[in-house]
Amino acid sequence: MPAQPLDTTNVKALVSAAAAAPSLHNAQPWLFRHHREAGTLELRADLARAMPHTDPDNRALHLGCGAALFNLRVAAADSGLRTDTVLFPAEADRELLAAVRLTGTDRPDDDLARLFPAIARRHTSRHPFQDRPVPVAVEEQLSEAARREGAGLVFPGEWHVEALLEHVRDVEGRDRMEPERFEDIRRWTRGGDEAAVDGIPDSAFGPRKEGGRAPVRDFAGRRAVPGRPSAVFETTPHLAVLGTVRDRPQDWLRAGQALERVLLTATLNGLATSLTSHSLEREDLRELARDPRSALGFVHMVLRLGYGPAGTATPRRPVDEVLEIR
Repeated sequence: MPAQPLDTTNVKALVSAAAAAPSLHNAQPWLFRHHREAGTLELRADLARAMPHTDPDNRALHLGCGAALFNLRVAAADSGLRTDTVLFPAEADRELLAAVRLTGTDRPDDDLARLFPAIARRHTSRHPFQDRPVPVAVEEQLSEAARREGAGLVFPGEWHVEALLEHVRDVEGRDRMEPERFEDIRRWTRGGDEAAVDGIPDSAFGPRKEGGRAPVRDFAGRRAVPGRPSAVFETTPHLAVLGTVRDRPQDWLRAGQALERVLLTATLNGLATSLTSHSLEREDLRELARDPRSALGFVHMVLRLGYGPAGTATPRRPVDEVLEIR
């Protein structure tokens, strides 16, 4: 069914949903361009928001943009639209990550549309989770969600969890010896700035960890945050590892879409979620993050899942700042 031209209100609603995606330090490294006559939305990388110290190859930037692309697909499905997506449609323009053609359809993607309510509910939680297992049936749903987007999600065994936690301790020790590694965090933490439209405000830090073994990055560092409580986190964190067979930019975009599909599916199942990429910012530790018995060739994210507070919403850039209409 041919598409009716999308009005500005509809396009802004789609982009607003897309921009609710997670990204490293909430940098929101995406831009959208709508071509009215063609009925397409372009997703572009905003390289001004790249992080040279923690993400020199822009892999995490692509993951965040992939998550935004998936949200766009979900929002379109909820609006009764079909999305035909091409990754890297112009070889000479590497900032153009994807082109999405929007058309009407008499067969909406119900599997995507049902995820739409989770977009507004999903927030990264840096709070303690309960020490209780995630049901196997839910784990299977999450693994299937990643598979449908061309990635893999595995739940590591005890030895693998211990190794991943050791990697976090390792990178925390290294960071103390390399203060320049904190430059990106300093750039993207916002303190109590209520006017911020990006980055991580103090309100999203969660409590300071005074016990437990959950791999939660403390964005406050040694800085005291007035009124911030302390808490004991879970002793047996429930982790999942997301990865792909290959390690190209198009794989990073697919991994980002898979990541968001997993997060939204987890949200609908009543799970709180947290992303743990700290140790993966070091190439040697990233190589060690995979289970050699797994089909995953390259790990892109470690997820922490559990039952607990859903987390705090972080600010978002105004739609007019990230959307161009032609």
